[in-house]
Amino acid sequence: MPEFLELLPPGQALELMMSQLPAPFLEIETILTEKALHRISGEAVVSREALPAFSRSTVDGYAVRAQDTFGASDALPAYLLLGPETPMGKAPEFSLAGGQASLIHTGGMLPENADAVVMLENTQITGSGELEILRPVGKGENILLPGEDVRVGQEVLPRGTRLGPAEIGVLMALGVTRVVVVKPPKVGILSSGDEVIHPQQDPKPGQVRDINSYSLSALIEQAGGVPVRYGIVPDRWDDLYRTLVKALQDCDGVIITAGSSASTRDLTAEVIQQTGKPGVLVHGVNVRPGKPTILAVCDSKAVIGLPGNPVSALVIARLFVTPLVQRLSGMRARSIQPFVNARLRINLASQAGREDWIPARLIKSGDQYEAEPIFFKSNLIFTLAQADGLIHIPADVTGFSAGDFVQVEFF
Repeated sequence: MPEFLELLPPGQALELMMSQLPAPFLEIETILTEKALHRISGEAVVSREALPAFSRSTVDGYAVRAQDTFGASDALPAYLLLGPETPMGKAPEFSLAGGQASLIHTGGMLPENADAVVMLENTQITGSGELEILRPVGKGENILLPGEDVRVGQEVLPRGTRLGPAEIGVLMALGVTRVVVVKPPKVGILSSGDEVIHPQQDPKPGQVRDINSYSLSALIEQAGGVPVRYGIVPDRWDDLYRTLVKALQDCDGVIITAGSSASTRDLTAEVIQQTGKPGVLVHGVNVRPGKPTILAVCDSKAVIGLPGNPVSALVIARLFVTPLVQRLSGMRARSIQPFVNARLRINLASQAGREDWIPARLIKSGDQYEAEPIFFKSNLIFTLAQADGLIHIPADVTGFSAGDFVQVEFF
């Protein structure tokens, strides 16, 4: 199969592959909310109650009627009588009278008639036991009203939400101790190459340990999938075809990491082409590292052929495998990639029309960061282990100059 006849930009290549995939079939299960970190919600969560359920204080201070504090200042305080202290953990059994204040703690339920809280530091007790108000408060100041955080019937978590610490907190606040989540998709990993051996083995001359199966497994887990490793497949058509067919039967998508030689890449593309329709969609992407990338769909399942070089494989996996896993898990599209702006330490050249991803270290410099590119050969995995992130050079840019600010995207 001819290679690199048309090099597509990564974004266009990904869109082409996704367009050939059907809407994912999402299996769901119900699990304990406390065990749901990083899982994807399988249905929308609608609140059956208001948060907060009652008017409560957001500070330590004194519950008051706001009108009783108007005009108060250091020079001319307002004076209020101290009423009963507001209890924690239960409703106050008294109403606040005019000209009266009640000591209240953060989270306490406001007594009836109170509509604001004066912060503790803006008050003092006189020798006669009266409360001096040194700063006025407006109605609603330093309090939360019922439903101000969450209303009854409000959708608090849409379907397809990745559940982080804040989302877990929201669910627990609403008493949702069990949550419906999507079963994580299975992604098969085939590592091919006659020179590749198991990491436990001692390599002989000409052999290398299998890196990609394990680094890609970690990436798939990080994206929310379940990696299924099919071992090391010899560079033989029948073996690769048989293993690919098995992986496609078992999994929701498959990744093949092949050797770097042109003949090996052609073998991978030929096997994919014979495995299902429509077959190979992209054979070469206009990006560095990772030009010899293969994107395919075999009978409604994605097959991605990654370069054998470990750095190239991981960089390309960020661009194609992570979005695939997110789609298969029903995750809503994520438009924000975590990054930091950093000042480039040296000139960084690039070829016009090609996207580049350059590993970089971040060095703290005062209240800013500096980015130091790590120049590498694509088979040196330690390069990525030393890096804090990747500098993205878009296709319409011919490089950056020392002193320019660049975005360093985190892994």
